[in-house]
Amino acid sequence: MSWKSILRELKEMKEGIGNLSRGGSGGRRWRNRARSHIAPDQGPQPSELTLEQGQWANLPPELLLDIIKRVEKSETSWPSRAVVVFCASVCKSWRKITKEIVKTPEQSGRLTFPISLKQPGPRECPIQCFIRRDRATSTYFLCYGLVPSEYDRDKLLLSARKIRRATCMDYIISLAPDVFSRAAGTYIGKLRSNFIGTNFTIYDGQPPCEGDFQSSKWFNKKTHSKQISAKTPLCNYIVGTISYEVNVLQRRGPRRMSCIMESIPISSIQDGGTAPTPTSFLVPFDRQAPPVLASNRKDMTVSDFSSTSLTEIEPAEVSGAPLILKNKSPRWHEQLQCWCLNFRGRVTVASVKNFQLVPAVETSQNISAAEQERVILQFGKIAKDIFTMDYCYPLSAFQAFAICLSSFDTKLACE
Repeated sequence: MSWKSILRELKEMKEGIGNLSRGGSGGRRWRNRARSHIAPDQGPQPSELTLEQGQWANLPPELLLDIIKRVEKSETSWPSRAVVVFCASVCKSWRKITKEIVKTPEQSGRLTFPISLKQPGPRECPIQCFIRRDRATSTYFLCYGLVPSEYDRDKLLLSARKIRRATCMDYIISLAPDVFSRAAGTYIGKLRSNFIGTNFTIYDGQPPCEGDFQSSKWFNKKTHSKQISAKTPLCNYIVGTISYEVNVLQRRGPRRMSCIMESIPISSIQDGGTAPTPTSFLVPFDRQAPPVLASNRKDMTVSDFSSTSLTEIEPAEVSGAPLILKNKSPRWHEQLQCWCLNFRGRVTVASVKNFQLVPAVETSQNISAAEQERVILQFGKIAKDIFTMDYCYPLSAFQAFAICLSSFDTKLACE
C-alpha cells in the first residue's frame, strides 16, 4: 500500500476514528475535544470499526513510524493538522508513536493536542491567535490563526464565559465553546477579579508541574459529591496574579498593569532556563484530596468531610523569584494626539485595552537587554468584537488567554 493511499484512507476514517480508543484515557481526553478543533465529529459505533482497528494496529512499527512522521511533517496548520490527532486516536501503538514524534509548542511552534494549550509557546516567533467576543452571551472564543474566517469553529482553542457574582467576577475557561461546567471534563481553569476589577487571580485546574501539590497550602470549599465527576480535577491552583494601577486622580493616559506568574521562575527567560511544561491532563484522583490541616479551617466540622471538596491551592514556591511582566510604556504621538505602540501591523483600532507585556527585571538580574525588550504577549483590537493575541515563551495559550480576559473587565478605578 502506497503512502498516498494510506493517508487517503486515514482521512476517509475521519468521522469514526475518535471512538476507536474508548478504552484508553488519552483517547477519551482527545474525544472530549470534539466540540473544539482537534477531534473529529461523532462517527459510527465501535462495533462497526472493530475490523479497521485491528487492521491498522498490526502495521509493522518501522512502517508506522515512517507514516506518522510524514503525516506530522506535511500537516502543519489547522484544521488539516487534525489528521495527526486522528493518527493518535487509532489505537495504543499509534498513540504511543505519535506522542513521541509530536513536539511541544516550544520546540515546533505548533499546537497539536489539548495539552499544548498548557505548554509554553515558542521562543522565537510567537503563536498568533485572535479572540472573538460575543456580547449577548458574555462569551469569549480564542481561535488559532492570523485573522477570523468562516471556519473559526474548526480553529477553536479555548472559550471563556463571564459570570457575575456578588463580590467578584469569574471567567470560566473551557475547551468546549458552550460547556462551562466542571462536571463535563472540559474545565481548564478560571480568572477571578476583585470587587473593583483591579486585581485578578489566574487559577489552573491542575498543578503546573510535578511536586507542586505536596508543597502547597490549600483551602477547602464545600460542595456536593454528585456535582463533580470522579475523574474531574477538584483543585484550583493559583498560577498567576494580575494588577492594574489604580488611577486616583482620574488622569488621562494608558492603563498600567503588571503580572506575577507564580508558576514560572524568572530563570526561564535566562540563557538555558526552562519553564514548567506539563505533559498530560488530569492529575490522579487519589492525589487531589490532601490531609486536612486544622489550622486552615478552625470552624470545620466532621460533616465537612462527608462530601467531595473543591480546593483552591496557593502558589507553590518556584525555584527562585517568579517571573514578573509589565506593560510596555507607549509613546505620545504629537500628530495623532494619542498614545502609540508598535504592534507590527497586528492591531488596527485604538483602544484602552491594547497592551504589550515585557519582563520587569532589575539590573542585578542576569537578563540580556534584548530579552528585557522582547514582547512576550501582545493584545489589541482589530474590529468591534475581534482582538488579536500573540504569545511566546514562557507563557502558555491558557495563561495568555487569561491575562487578555482581564483587559475586558470594566475598571472604574483605573479610567
